[in-house]
Amino acid sequence: MTDVSICSRTGSGELTPEEERVLIRDIAISAEANSKEGDTFYLITQRWWQHWIEYVNQDQPNISNDGSFLLEHCDLVGSSKRPASIDNSDLIYDATSEDFYVGIEIHDSLLEGRDYVLLPQEVWNQLYSWYGGGPTLARKVISSGLSQTELAVEVYPLRLQLLVTPKGDRITIRISKKETIGELHRRACEIFYLNSEQVCIWDYYGHRKHALMHDMDKTLDDANIQMDQDILVEVLNNVNGGFSASKGASRSCIVELSQGQNLTSPGGELDNTYVVSGVSTRGSSGGLTGLQNLGNTCFMNSAIQCLVHTPEFAKYFREDYHQEINWQNPLGMVGELAMAFGDLLRKLWAPGRTPVPPRQFKAKLARFAPQFSGYNQHDSQELLAFLLDGLHEDLNRVKHKPYIKSRDADGRPDEEVADEYWANHIARNDSIIVDVCQGQYKSTLVCPMCNKVSVTFDPFMYLSLPLQSTTTRSITVTVFSCDGSTLPFACTVTVPKQGRCRDLIHALSNSCSLKSNEELKLAEVRNHLFQRFLDDPLISLSMIKDDDHLAAYKIPKLAKKALVLRLIHRRQEGETNDTQTMLRWKPYGTPLLSSISCHDVVTRGDIQTAVHKMLSSFLRAESSRHTEIADSNNLVAESDACHDSSSGEAYTDPVSDSIMNSSSSKALALLRLPLQLADESNTLTDLSVGEEEVIRLSSSATAIIVYVDWSQELLESYDTHYLENLSEVLKYGPVNKKARTEPLSLYTCLEAFLREEPLVPEDMWYCPQCKEQRQASKKLDLWRLPEVLVIHLKRFSYSRSMKHKLETFVDFPIHDLDLANYVANKNSTRRQLYELYALTNHYGGMGSGHYTAHIKLLDENRWYNFDDSHISSITEDEIKTASAYVLFYRRVKTNGAISNGGKPSEARHSSHK
Repeated sequence: MTDVSICSRTGSGELTPEEERVLIRDIAISAEANSKEGDTFYLITQRWWQHWIEYVNQDQPNISNDGSFLLEHCDLVGSSKRPASIDNSDLIYDATSEDFYVGIEIHDSLLEGRDYVLLPQEVWNQLYSWYGGGPTLARKVISSGLSQTELAVEVYPLRLQLLVTPKGDRITIRISKKETIGELHRRACEIFYLNSEQVCIWDYYGHRKHALMHDMDKTLDDANIQMDQDILVEVLNNVNGGFSASKGASRSCIVELSQGQNLTSPGGELDNTYVVSGVSTRGSSGGLTGLQNLGNTCFMNSAIQCLVHTPEFAKYFREDYHQEINWQNPLGMVGELAMAFGDLLRKLWAPGRTPVPPRQFKAKLARFAPQFSGYNQHDSQELLAFLLDGLHEDLNRVKHKPYIKSRDADGRPDEEVADEYWANHIARNDSIIVDVCQGQYKSTLVCPMCNKVSVTFDPFMYLSLPLQSTTTRSITVTVFSCDGSTLPFACTVTVPKQGRCRDLIHALSNSCSLKSNEELKLAEVRNHLFQRFLDDPLISLSMIKDDDHLAAYKIPKLAKKALVLRLIHRRQEGETNDTQTMLRWKPYGTPLLSSISCHDVVTRGDIQTAVHKMLSSFLRAESSRHTEIADSNNLVAESDACHDSSSGEAYTDPVSDSIMNSSSSKALALLRLPLQLADESNTLTDLSVGEEEVIRLSSSATAIIVYVDWSQELLESYDTHYLENLSEVLKYGPVNKKARTEPLSLYTCLEAFLREEPLVPEDMWYCPQCKEQRQASKKLDLWRLPEVLVIHLKRFSYSRSMKHKLETFVDFPIHDLDLANYVANKNSTRRQLYELYALTNHYGGMGSGHYTAHIKLLDENRWYNFDDSHISSITEDEIKTASAYVLFYRRVKTNGAISNGGKPSEARHSSHK
């Protein structure tokens, strides 16, 4: 390792920029290659770092780089001015307010690459020796990820509030989430000068004793301790020695409780009551407060803004809603989610427009919904669904849910059955969320066998509308010819979206000009092997996912005495263990399929001939220059000599420099390919020797599995890249301009949602008349509409490997969304007219997408764009061109106006009519 002493400016003078650059680069390479858990990294401001990069690259050629990686930073073009001393002041709060147990606090919303970079300790030491400055911001490397094998720098250690009872002191500390409960216990005793034997600590989440932290070897991460959480330090049997009167823990970091906020109640226990303070917005324009982005939290900010600007919720949570919190609901979050949301809503409606950091709300969210923890981008609608459901359970007025068994309709009027279902639902679920957001739809199932009709009436919180309005879908299949007559080609056909496998085979047969004596074998290929064969013509096409890889094989119609030949390609790949690298044969490319006649017997030569025929279209054209074909006996002898059949793995390619001319069919037939036959126990038999030997097959065998082992020499003779790129069923890519400019009506999406469709196989329905599971058809109808209708536009489609976005432009009404024609309950006297008041938008792709919210303030009758902490006024024309994702509509009253939210009891009464 480089001796840093020679680099000191005081030792040998200043180095040249080039010398600094090369030295830091070498140190960084060595440090990062050997980084491990427990190492120290240092934050340095991006502003200073970029200045240094420009300085040390002033003599370098102009190289384009985004400046996001440490080693790449050492190869940028720059200016000649030497940086001043390191100045990290833009990363920290006021350094003069440094706490003894917290240290220098950095800003909570810093992003790596934008605000700072992380330097290994050796790199920081070297730079500091040259430039000095500071302050020094050291952070430790910890293990992370599901397997705890990934390394990450803990830029933000846990910030915890330690509260001591019965004395009532409190202090803020910073501690790594990888520290143990025992270390936290030790530090608490040290800070407050307590006897460790008389102290126990509690997970005091939400100012309630959540769990006793007694497992001293357990990490804080494993104990699910979150940022900005309270930890209760309880002193048992307050005897002499429990506190040290002469050593009060009253350093500058101790904050005495203000009057009226004492932690202890007269009984000595911590007071669990929640103090309610009214929020007045009189004389101020409330509701125009943004939310800070804590790092990819725009998905959360946009959803929250829509909810807090729903008038019924704004009124409810600004009043005393705590009396309705259901503390005992096992399906809820012991009221914590409701309190966190209510507290955040009050801050956003308070006077003043300083952006609010939703740090505490996010910490509580991560506690109850770990899928939203961390600082990755998430789905705004998925968060919204969790919030609505979680708030409902926390605020459910029903403390003891009765058991109610639903009755069948049995021919009763829909109105009677619907009211009965709704009454049963309300008997178990009654909250402000139900009052405002829940509706009811009619679900009709029809058995395809006995035509039994089953009708149920189910509640809904939001409608998820599909954007694909068509009844067809495009499926791409790669077609192979087993006789070597053509190279494989991708064939895209249009089939019914709810069709069957027979529809796909029929469309493919027409498209690829299938002959009368041929048939198509359809298979899904995954990991270079046959995953499944789609032999059943009644398989639903919904079972085929967009990221599947399908192959269709044109083979002769199978006679009674014929077998399917499955050809699996293999090539050598290295596997490295602790001592050496070994070559193994592993599958690659796309397997092939053909048929082989077995009227009498099947010999090894028969399989060689069949495989030659399958691969003949892949022979490289330049192979025709090899006109001299070696004697067939010599070829066979060479093959016998160089192929070790006992190993089943290693071989030397017999082709060498003698490859078949396209006109030399006789020699081609005599060439022996390195083939391996796999039996039922996967034992391999060499097929490159003993041409006349008969292959013994089981009487029940329907297929022969053969491996072809491709050496590098053999790959030079065959062009196998056609086997390596198998098209996906639906290849996602940039949306063409036509798709962007042709709008899709919101009504069309609603009609697609309500259209009768067969259930997918995994949602099969039990028919009470047939007494069996059936893949019934299902029809939805709207029956009871809520006061606030939340509509989710399904822009994202899921596949096994990833999530795709549909950029379809949706034309949605801002005024007068009329749903009268879509409500099956024709006896309803309520207006089914809605006005848009909020929506979330998603811009960009999956990796770099961004969420915003458009909100209409009803008091001002004006629209605003909420882009995290930035708020700006917008017009209705801008609303119409939005990339809408979730739409929020409110019911129009009889006089054409929309209400500003009445009392909860009034909303509940109207909703249950």
